[in-house]
Amino acid sequence: MKNRNENLKRVIVDFKKLTPEILALLVERYPDGYDDDQIISFKNQHNEIIEAVEVTTEDTKYLVKVSSKLAVTMENYDEDDYEDFDDNDPEAVQDPSLEDDDND
Repeated sequence: MKNRNENLKRVIVDFKKLTPEILALLVERYPDGYDDDQIISFKNQHNEIIEAVEVTTEDTKYLVKVSSKLAVTMENYDEDDYEDFDDNDPEAVQDPSLEDDDND
């Protein structure tokens, strides 16, 4: 018998494509942030190592690329900030200003 997760659509999401829905799922799954043991590492088609954290909806498994911007956005998450946006609007999640952008 196949595991339900084997039938899920798999999507890799960069911070630039993060939607309010995925951000809310991340904050719900990792309320205190994510640890190294929760990060999944894999090679992309260009043989580059990608690090991501996983969140799952009813029909999709998202691998969200780990970055300093993702961590800052999760730390500062407030559901009310997104009430005027559609859940699937990547323009809703603003790029946080970081003091040291070189670490991304």
